[in-house]
Amino acid sequence: MRRCLQAGGVIGTLVATAIAVPAAFAATSGTWTVSAPSGGNAAVITLTNGRLTFAATRGDATVLSPAPIGISTSVGDFTSGLNSGTRSDTVVTQTYTMTTGKQRSRSVTYNQATIPFTGSNGQAMNLIVRAGTDGVAFRYVLPETGTIRVTGETSSFSVPTNAPAWLNDATSDQQGQWRTTTAGGAAARDYDYPALFNVGGTYVSIAETDIDGRYTASTLSHGSGSGSYSVSLESQVSSSGPLSTAWRTAAIGDLAAVTVSRIVDDMAAPSKISDTSWIKPGQVAWSWMTEGTGDENMGKKYVDFAQQNGWPYVLIDAGWSPSWIPDLVNYAKAYGVGVIIWYDSSDLQSDSQLQQLNTAKSWGVAGVKIDYVWEHTQSTMQWYDKVLNLTANLHLMVNFHGTEMTRGMQRTWPHVMSSEAVFGAEQKQDNAAFDTILPYTRNQVSSMDFTPVDFSTAMGNTTKGHQVGMAVAFESGWQHYSDNPQTYRSQPLALAILNKTPTAWDETLLLGGTPGHEVYLARRYGDTWFIGGLSAVGAKTFTTALNFLGSKQYFAETVRDSGSSLTRDTATVTSGSTLSVSEAANGGFVSVICPATPGITTCPKPDGGTQPPPTDKALNKPATADSSCNSNETAGKAVNGSVSGGPSDKWCSGAANKWWQVDLGSATAINTITIKHAGAGGESASWDTRDYDIQVSSDGSTWQTLVQQRGNTSDLTTHQVSATARYVKLTVLAAEQSGGGAARIYEVEVY
Repeated sequence: MRRCLQAGGVIGTLVATAIAVPAAFAATSGTWTVSAPSGGNAAVITLTNGRLTFAATRGDATVLSPAPIGISTSVGDFTSGLNSGTRSDTVVTQTYTMTTGKQRSRSVTYNQATIPFTGSNGQAMNLIVRAGTDGVAFRYVLPETGTIRVTGETSSFSVPTNAPAWLNDATSDQQGQWRTTTAGGAAARDYDYPALFNVGGTYVSIAETDIDGRYTASTLSHGSGSGSYSVSLESQVSSSGPLSTAWRTAAIGDLAAVTVSRIVDDMAAPSKISDTSWIKPGQVAWSWMTEGTGDENMGKKYVDFAQQNGWPYVLIDAGWSPSWIPDLVNYAKAYGVGVIIWYDSSDLQSDSQLQQLNTAKSWGVAGVKIDYVWEHTQSTMQWYDKVLNLTANLHLMVNFHGTEMTRGMQRTWPHVMSSEAVFGAEQKQDNAAFDTILPYTRNQVSSMDFTPVDFSTAMGNTTKGHQVGMAVAFESGWQHYSDNPQTYRSQPLALAILNKTPTAWDETLLLGGTPGHEVYLARRYGDTWFIGGLSAVGAKTFTTALNFLGSKQYFAETVRDSGSSLTRDTATVTSGSTLSVSEAANGGFVSVICPATPGITTCPKPDGGTQPPPTDKALNKPATADSSCNSNETAGKAVNGSVSGGPSDKWCSGAANKWWQVDLGSATAINTITIKHAGAGGESASWDTRDYDIQVSSDGSTWQTLVQQRGNTSDLTTHQVSATARYVKLTVLAAEQSGGGAARIYEVEVY
């Protein structure tokens, strides 16, 4: 027989072909092997005297030794006394696209077997097993209707006790320390997913996926000296049947294959959002780490920085006020910058509390960061269901902090940009060895909000090159860069890399490294490649073949350590070239490799991203004026790039004839002139300039009037013009809304 399943529309499709395979009926023993379509990986299910085990092989080698599996429920105990029915095989082919991740477009095929069992009381349980190039997976399906309670699983995984292991101590927010140990030498305790093992050169990463409010997440329990890791549910489950449990997944292959595996996404439910055009990953400017949340002026400072560098978002963290967020959102919107605001999940529990998200949407925010969610028990997952449905309907993107990592959620709900679940930069204890474990483990499963590239407070034992390398080595749909504008401006080579680095990728390759020592990842966006390297070893030269490039000629630029500073190297390369990068101890780097064009000196931001806007041609240029209200409110304050320095961060004049002008240095094309009035600097909107003229001149003597503004009531005004000139002059005719008073100009920008 043949059947087809469709899911996801433009987001994804799934096609299944089922073939019945004869098998013994009502047997208490038997073995079933499910192999990947191309061979290699296989899952082996064995029933011995009514008890099930699960194992996995790669070629002729056993990777996961037989380990007990089963589930205890109110409708039957499926851990012992089992009888098998007739197996059916299905070929499952999926094609889907995600908004985030290491490979946004995906097409993959798995072989699937459904093996039915009955318990001692005659109740049914189906075991679903899949095998593919990326690994193997299984889940239980309980076909009964009515309420089903799950009290536990006996699912487990077994590896040799001497297998090197990388494990994360289980915590409610998954911010434990990743440990390098062995499977048997690990302490007796619970561990969070994923668990990574090296079994004779074949790596296996254990995880789970496709969890919602019908089930619960779990941890892995380990006994001292054992190579066994058993599933421990975070809560009991009570749901209406039929009930499908979480998938238990094992990514299997060499280290490069496991690191880029998508098996967790492959097993997740297809997208519930058909139109994803409103979902936009990108860089985020974030004040909290180095300067706190502050007030509206602080927010404007970060909006200005984001706009100047082409970053699409700012995050306003804990401490914001509804009295000024709407004004900040409007200010940011005028510059094409989206605002993300923080919430404590404890304030978003009831339906009435969740109405705050409707209010946020009415203000025009782009998304929300929700903190302190903690464990993924069934009740928490039911809360997620409500929040994810609501935010999707409101077109609000979302990031979860103080909680466990997402497991397949970003496929099902593509507006989820990231989750924390990591001992990240907020801890201000960055460690090079720790950093080099994360791309193989935590970040292998889903987007990770580490909040990287902090030169001010979180470098730990790393270097500036190492910090820059995180921008590529760590993947997050929203990449919250955690240092402040003044520090980033003091590191122009680093800032140039951050400005052009995408946050979602078309392809990812592991070029080299081992967990705890080094990691080198190549990520592609369009036809531009980014290589991010992180080291936790001594000074060395990293080399890699560039055979993954296309047939054309490419331009390569590398930002790396040079003493305590950064330096930039350039070269012309092809697919036959070798890239060599000098690395400092605990260092790192980013190489950007783009198609070569005549005269190229730097790679542009890849197509499809937000390009940095043209440079403000008036920024820090010589300015003069008729007078100043005070000695600290001079003409130069209107071209210093800031509106957040308080009431004195402006040019002020109380003279009868008020004028201000700037010398751009040479004749230049002018297309846009933006003026930030009193309200943009946090002062009363009643002091916004009402009437004014804008003129330009090539020699400072003969002036052409471009703008005659009358009756302005806005904090910020933008004027589209067309001229070529060296000088720009502002003449204030009515300084305040009342017509009199002093001129207060916080910034004049010329593009």
